[in-house]
Amino acid sequence: MTARPTLENWLSILVLGVIWGGTFMVVTVALRGHGPLTVACARTALGALALFLLMRLAGRRLPRERRAWAFAVPIGLFSTAVPFFLLAWGQQYVPSAFAGLSMAALPLFVLPLAHLFSDEPMSRRRAAGVVIGFAGAALLLGPGLDAAGADPMAGPGKLACLTAALSYAVASILTRRCPPIDAITLGAVTLGVGAAALAPLMLVVEGLPRPAGGIADAALIFLGLVPTALAVLIRVRVIRTAGSVFMTLVNYQVPLWSVVFGATLLGEALPLRFFAALALILAGLATSQWSVLRTLARRPGQPPRGPRARS
Repeated sequence: MTARPTLENWLSILVLGVIWGGTFMVVTVALRGHGPLTVACARTALGALALFLLMRLAGRRLPRERRAWAFAVPIGLFSTAVPFFLLAWGQQYVPSAFAGLSMAALPLFVLPLAHLFSDEPMSRRRAAGVVIGFAGAALLLGPGLDAAGADPMAGPGKLACLTAALSYAVASILTRRCPPIDAITLGAVTLGVGAAALAPLMLVVEGLPRPAGGIADAALIFLGLVPTALAVLIRVRVIRTAGSVFMTLVNYQVPLWSVVFGATLLGEALPLRFFAALALILAGLATSQWSVLRTLARRPGQPPRGPRARS
């Protein structure tokens, strides 16, 4: 039984929310000096290098079973290569806050996929949450969220960000079905797969990375080491000490922090409809994860209330 979250766990969740919520702002800064494929490839390569080094220091080895690799390769593609590129490409045309809000739709994609391909049936409450959340996603994709004279590529940019969330959801289902692999090892392998997939495309389309100078290069290094590598270690510790249920609290923070950073540090103009979409997605997320929130609020040893403790 997982212990009740400690102060360290709560601080870790806050730190992860800030890190992942700020990632979209940092991607926008990196794109000022580098192409989207370079940003995505550098992020995966630096993150993989850091985690492979950690693996070596910890004396851990790569998985040997074919079945493990049969899952690790597609997980790497759908959790790193595809979404990292889609987000970087999309953020050329949409505000960083939009990309962060798109990630709030991730659990809403996971629920129907888990119902079809995993062992988590869809309840009425979860279905209602998905409908509410997708109404917010539809509001995001609809007209009215772009400033006058916005880039005509804003529409495809929005779709790319939401497709990245869908890609993460597919990776989540694959990870659930994956044979047991040490979390740090799986993180290193999946980032390595992502780097191997992105590097040839980067070389063909954008060529060898060249220093852009200034903050764009610093942003590129930050992306690989902090939200990609360091955050994995914090996430693993939180799950091991406080549980995966507690970890879901990050989902509520990421879009909020992305809005804060985008509006205050990048000066992004966000219309009122943007905040309406944010409210709908968070409401759908809360509705679909009501049992998770109730579990977190329940004191240790307190029994579930009534026969429908699980939603």
